[in-house]
Amino acid sequence: MKNFIQCGENLTIPAPAAVLSGGVVIAGSIIGVANGDAESGADVDVAVEGVFDLPKVSALAIAVGDLLYWDATAKLVTKTATGNTKIGVATTAAANPSASVNVRLVPVI
Repeated sequence: MKNFIQCGENLTIPAPAAVLSGGVVIAGSIIGVANGDAESGADVDVAVEGVFDLPKVSALAIAVGDLLYWDATAKLVTKTATGNTKIGVATTAAANPSASVNVRLVPVI
C-alpha cells in the first residue's frame, strides 16, 4: 500500500535531549527506549513497545502489575505519579533495595 510508513514498534524521532542506548526517551506523548545513542535533535530510533529492564528508585518495593512512572530529573522509575510521566507496568517484582525493574511500556493512544 502506498501510504504505509512503518510497523510502529520502533519510531524514528528527533531526540528531545542527548540520550544513550537503553535510555528512556519522552517526546510529548511518545514514551520509549532508545535503540542507540543520539545527540539532542538528532534522529534516534525508539522502541515504543516491549518489556525493558529500567533503573528504579533503590529504596522502592514494586509488585508485579504496579503502575510505574518516570522521574525525568532522577532518571529513575518510581510509583509516584505527581510530577512524573506514566511509563508502564511492572512485569516483575523488585525488592527494596534493588537497582532495576522490568517494565512493560504503556502504549499511548
